[in-house]
Amino acid sequence: MAVNKGLKSLAESSPNFSNQALQNAINELKIGWVIKSIELDTAIEDNTVLTTSQKNDVKDTINNIAYINVGRYLGDLERHTDTILDGSILPIDTDVVNPTPGTFLEILQTVQAVQGLVPQLYGGTAADKSRSVNDHLGTLNNIFSETDDSTQPVFTTQREAITFINNANLATETALETAYDDLKAFLEGVRDDSTDFQQTLDTFATAVATAHTNFNNALASEPYLTKREQLQENKDRINTQVAMENTNLTGIRDYVASLTNSLSYAGVAEDDTLRRLMSKVAQTPAWVSYFEDYRKNADNLNPIYTTATDSDKDSSIDQVYTDSGLPDVRDPLDLIGVANKAKRDSRIDTAGFDPLTAAQVITKACEQLGITTANRGIYEQSENLLNNMNQEDRDRIARALDLNQDSNTLS
Repeated sequence: MAVNKGLKSLAESSPNFSNQALQNAINELKIGWVIKSIELDTAIEDNTVLTTSQKNDVKDTINNIAYINVGRYLGDLERHTDTILDGSILPIDTDVVNPTPGTFLEILQTVQAVQGLVPQLYGGTAADKSRSVNDHLGTLNNIFSETDDSTQPVFTTQREAITFINNANLATETALETAYDDLKAFLEGVRDDSTDFQQTLDTFATAVATAHTNFNNALASEPYLTKREQLQENKDRINTQVAMENTNLTGIRDYVASLTNSLSYAGVAEDDTLRRLMSKVAQTPAWVSYFEDYRKNADNLNPIYTTATDSDKDSSIDQVYTDSGLPDVRDPLDLIGVANKAKRDSRIDTAGFDPLTAAQVITKACEQLGITTANRGIYEQSENLLNNMNQEDRDRIARALDLNQDSNTLS
């Protein structure tokens, strides 16, 4: 149920969703060569003369030292979040004549559905399946700027490493910035595509790649090596997050459909005829087993046997034992009561018990249960039999509790 307060204001305005928070965080990283790297990445993306193939070739050439080429992976990160916000990350169904484009709202609703469906089918949380909200939308949820523990966020350590290296005023960094500027200026000045154009483009791109290599070599020892490793680690974390989100979101429609279908098929098991049909047409052993064992497992379910943890089992048995009015016979001297309880015990064959006295029933019951009767008086027999039957009541409850837990455990 939606909260009414403020709802009218929502209806009268647009949310104006954006990745501005991510952009602001990236702006904090624009230090030294990173400024030039980001500007170059933008120039490549925005160029209207280069073909897609030429753009990809240039990107590949200058990505020879990927952790230094910060503009590339931060640019990819920002563009990735753009596709989430406009819904274009969701694939278009080419089999439909007029396919409906994806939207950010569809993404939000589908991710929300995953959070509820995964626990129903697998137990635990969606995070256990790498399907949490942040596993789909973490890049928009400031995952690189905030942490839930004492560790520093990715962007914090990234800024520290970039600042430290930049403050060293290394000649190789200066040379790299010049190479970036040269390639950027060339891209901004091109007007047509020709053989000379391609050769010049290749020359400038190669110069950037060479400058990357030289800069990387300059960072190969302390005090720069630790910072270099931090940049490499952060690049990997960013790219891994983007790749995970891309995989999760591009396939989320099929994933939710699969989960929903599984629940829907399970739903027909309530009907005895359909359940038998499903057990015959299903070919996967797990599916056949689910439908064949459904009624037995359903009969084992009983809310009074539900226990939170194994450590709570004894107290659960005690509670059910008491709630069931047990022990129903307490006094072993009550031979009639003990004999009648014996007649109700499913372990005991009561055939021929009708003409027997209470004492005779007790003796017969002891013999069937393997309770010693030789040299034991009737009251001792009664006490031993009653203790045995009362323990059986507890054991029966324990078995029912185990069956309930087993039938209620996702597998």
